[in-house]
Amino acid sequence: MSNKATGRKPSVIIIGTGFGGLCMAIQLKKAGYTDFVLLEKAGKVGGTWRDNTYPGAACDVQSHFYSYSFEPKHDWSRKFGLQHEILGYMEGCVKKYELGSHIRFRREVSEAVFDEASNQWTVTTTDGGTWVADVVVTATGQLNQPAYPAISGLEHYQSALFHSARWDHSVDLTDKKVAVIGTGASAIQFVPEIARQVKSLSLFQRSAAWVLPKPDRPFKPWEQALFKSVPAWDRIYRYLIYWKNESRALAFTRFSGLLQLFARQARKEARKQVTDPHKLKHIVPDYQIGCKRILISNDWYPAINQPHVDLVTTAIDHVDERGVVTRDGRQHEVDAIILGTGFAASEFLAPMVITGRNGVTLNDAWAQGAEAYKGISVNGFPNLFMLYGPNTNLAHNSIVYMLESQVRYVMSCLEALEKYPGVAMDVLPERQKAFTGAVQSGLKGSVWDSGCTSWYLDENGKNTVNWPGFTFSYRRSTRHVDTTDYQFLTPANTN
Repeated sequence: MSNKATGRKPSVIIIGTGFGGLCMAIQLKKAGYTDFVLLEKAGKVGGTWRDNTYPGAACDVQSHFYSYSFEPKHDWSRKFGLQHEILGYMEGCVKKYELGSHIRFRREVSEAVFDEASNQWTVTTTDGGTWVADVVVTATGQLNQPAYPAISGLEHYQSALFHSARWDHSVDLTDKKVAVIGTGASAIQFVPEIARQVKSLSLFQRSAAWVLPKPDRPFKPWEQALFKSVPAWDRIYRYLIYWKNESRALAFTRFSGLLQLFARQARKEARKQVTDPHKLKHIVPDYQIGCKRILISNDWYPAINQPHVDLVTTAIDHVDERGVVTRDGRQHEVDAIILGTGFAASEFLAPMVITGRNGVTLNDAWAQGAEAYKGISVNGFPNLFMLYGPNTNLAHNSIVYMLESQVRYVMSCLEALEKYPGVAMDVLPERQKAFTGAVQSGLKGSVWDSGCTSWYLDENGKNTVNWPGFTFSYRRSTRHVDTTDYQFLTPANTN
């Protein structure tokens, strides 16, 4: 990377090549930026869509809206995209926008340090490499660090054991006795797939999930042809998806009573498809719908209902070399254990160490919970911009829409920096405090505040993950930077 900025576009380091990192890189390229690099810990692009290759992996946001607004894909095979298709779309974007020369693979970032003397960031990778730039954009996502359960004895198990986000395709599950720990969004997708091939399946459930039917089907060839030949229809279709999804924000944030309609639908589906009384009793949650992520599937309940699938709701005591032992003393001997225990979503940017002004680390700054102005900027960390940062996750619409809003805001910040070469922008603490205060008060009384424990909450019980309103209001607030929200710092070595 270039050294100190002198009357030119700022140099940029992007960490991650998921939807956020690629979107940022494409917009930099479009705006004439040449001095930028993407650091990627893996050997290929794709983020969560590269990592999650488990059977049945698919998106729960409609294909046409889980893609960039500036890069429509007309030939999606289904209404809801499959993992390999989404990954292929992202790889296609890399090729089309010629991003390959900017990407450095197998460069996992270990730390980033801001130098007040030069107003630049030095980023170090685990292989000892260093990169220097004016600006760092983190695009690591919220679903990139698998959460491993605190179950004693996992290390003693003698057979195959892996996390669903690190699926071991070398393990053949055919006619095997398999244990799945966890019944979250990933398990909902892979359990019906593996249930077809295993001899028996012990499904260890801590709490049930609300599951609604998935309005999915393949697109017909004539529909794909119409999307391609009439771009306006593609735009209208996307627009209709947006407003259909966006209307659900009312139920999550303001009128949670509306969610009871969905709860009734979920109960009805469960009663229709699960005939085993024990399973039916435990498969429908007792907490308010929406408090945890609502899942969509058409084959979850039929899979649970199969006689060779055992729904185990007794708590796990430990794992030994033969399998799982529950607190009632029962030994569940299995040939493989799959951890469907989700992600450490509230541990933003972990395990990287980010050090800002005065030697303060992000972990120090976030001792009371992660927070950022507009989910993007953190006081004390100049020229550091986050994509998919604190409180920008959605329960009702496409995160790609949020990422595009954030990228537009960062581009606006870069334009401001271009006007003042060598200067760094640090969000004012009072602006950050006011914004995060408004977010937290917006979350009070929402369905996520109704008392369940979920991955939306950090270890202090604070919701650092979700955005408490509409995506159009977020987009409006991130349309362009208000430079009065920031302190502009000159390099210490020029004073």
